[in-house]
Amino acid sequence: MRKSVLSLGAGALLVAGWLAAADSKAGDPAKGKETFEQCSVCHNTETDEKKIGPSLKGLFKRDKLKNGKKVTEENVKAMINAGGNGMPAYADLLSDKEKADVIAYLKTL
Repeated sequence: MRKSVLSLGAGALLVAGWLAAADSKAGDPAKGKETFEQCSVCHNTETDEKKIGPSLKGLFKRDKLKNGKKVTEENVKAMINAGGNGMPAYADLLSDKEKADVIAYLKTL
């Protein structure tokens, strides 16, 4: 009986940890909007007009990124990480959670 209670408790902890990890990867659009404020210097979200960088309005409704790759969370995160064409790399400037939040926000546009 004691072994089954311990096994059940350990299983519950594993499930709770898995749910917490999955939730942390999902991203929070409200927090992403706050983080995105530093990006809004170069990127529009309200209009299709280009600032220094391309507009990100409707980004996840597009077929391709400016680099020709398909618009996916992974490809957008890779662009955030690597930068390019005048955009600085944010790989070390934003945490994985902040990047997930920004991507969640971009999906709302």
